[in-house]
Amino acid sequence: MAVSISQTEVQMQQKEEGEDEDRSISRTDSGSGEDSLDSLLIHRCPLTPSLSPRKRTTSQSKTEPPLLRTNKRTIYTAGRPPWYNVTGTTFKEAFVIGLCGGSASGKTTVANKIIEALDVPWVVLLSMDSFYKVLSKEAQELAARNEYNFDHPDAFDFELLVTVLRKLKKGKSIKVPVYDFTTHSRRKEWKTVYGANVVIFEGILAFANKELLKLLDMKVFVDTDSDIRLVRRLKRDIMERGRDIGGVIKQYNKFVKPSFEQYIEPTVQVADIVVPRGGENFVALDLIVQHVHSQLEKREITVRSALASAHQGQPLPETLSVMESTPQVRGMHTIIRNKDTNRDEFIFYSKRLMRLLIEHALSFLPLKPVSVETPQGTVYEGKRLGGKRITGVSILRAGETMEQALTAVCKDIRLGKILIQTNHDTGEPELHYLRLPKDISEDYVILMDSTVSTGAAALMAVRVLLDHDVQEDKIFLLSLLMAEMGVHSVAYAFPKVRIITTAVDKKVNDEFHIIPGIGNFGDRYFGTDAPSDCSPYPRDVLAFVGPVTSAAAVVFLKSAQS
Repeated sequence: MAVSISQTEVQMQQKEEGEDEDRSISRTDSGSGEDSLDSLLIHRCPLTPSLSPRKRTTSQSKTEPPLLRTNKRTIYTAGRPPWYNVTGTTFKEAFVIGLCGGSASGKTTVANKIIEALDVPWVVLLSMDSFYKVLSKEAQELAARNEYNFDHPDAFDFELLVTVLRKLKKGKSIKVPVYDFTTHSRRKEWKTVYGANVVIFEGILAFANKELLKLLDMKVFVDTDSDIRLVRRLKRDIMERGRDIGGVIKQYNKFVKPSFEQYIEPTVQVADIVVPRGGENFVALDLIVQHVHSQLEKREITVRSALASAHQGQPLPETLSVMESTPQVRGMHTIIRNKDTNRDEFIFYSKRLMRLLIEHALSFLPLKPVSVETPQGTVYEGKRLGGKRITGVSILRAGETMEQALTAVCKDIRLGKILIQTNHDTGEPELHYLRLPKDISEDYVILMDSTVSTGAAALMAVRVLLDHDVQEDKIFLLSLLMAEMGVHSVAYAFPKVRIITTAVDKKVNDEFHIIPGIGNFGDRYFGTDAPSDCSPYPRDVLAFVGPVTSAAAVVFLKSAQS
């Protein structure tokens, strides 16, 4: 039974089974055709005064989220905390809010108000309108004459919708179709969405499918007067979709109104909450936000501390390959480990080691026999890569230093980037940014980071690649220096990932630094100092944004609703 909420009277019925379900926040779309989290972080508009964000009690929310302010926008730099456990298995699913209601009832407005008030990063708004079926030629002609019923369940591709929402809830990267309401057709380009903590799914028939209902953690019905909905629909279809007033009214009376009464209005019975007056009902919206926060706080998970206490005394895994410690390699390690080595020498010998490491790593790629003809007219029996291609992915910022060595060895190689930064309040890694090349799932991926101590960042990066359907046995983790703890952490969670390094140190101190180690590789390489305690920005964010143009900075962390 649903609960109707008004400004003056608030009642809510909570379901026990929803309390233990995971949630995860997603936001992001990329029209470039590349899998990216360019728009990972939602740009929030100023809140309505009567709908202020609720103060959270978790350690991550003791202070306001760090911001980057430009002349035109505010960019939120909050990252996505781990959504998996120490075994690498997805632990926290996205918390999915379903919004149902008649056409032009204000569902999108309610969704945006909830996003503003949630005050959490990585939220995605998924519209049912994206999942209209591809119309046949006959159906196209009917639609052009306003004779096609877009409000009937048969107009939607529920099979695709359920598949997409299920994958998004599980933390996978998904592609969402883009529907053109002017031509009544699906565009060629699809939007990429990945990394959700909360998904807000809205549509006129959001509650009309049983499989769809199983994916919704909270069901909200937006109840708006039919006259208001008609006025809104007239304005929208005429001004935004190029329809004529006669056609809109004809379609409303013939299809919209009957479909609402037959298919949409009855689904109010499955709603957890009924919101009269839509986006103007601030009491109802605030109650929804409080409930979502309570569910999110129940699902906190710690990874780094768990990694620190695991796998002690275990033998090193067979998937680990350490370069032979020749006098040359040991000599270069001596130079870069020395705290008195100047920056120029540190960079020079680090690059030399990186080049050797890349060459060593390429020997583990599968090769197939191939015959070629030499200029002398004879046949040479050689080898060639046994896969489609190789892609390099660097864990920013220090992992980016290895890109030059990779591109020098592999001609025209595609590159991707992942920014993972430690949250200084929680000690947990957080995902801030992602750009991966298109169709990376088909590639062998060389994942690069300069050092690996606990393995927390590497674990997150591998999980991101797996969420984008990269095969585990096609991932090669490369690092100049690793701690035994980090090796065990990655190998335990992902036993098929090949781990390749120039050296492995035995210990990690209480601050998770490798001992004897190499110091902070990024600071020594880029010549940066540790950030002051009063700085609101993570060091990797400052280092990444610093040397680029303002336009690139906006691309780095732009609004999810771009």
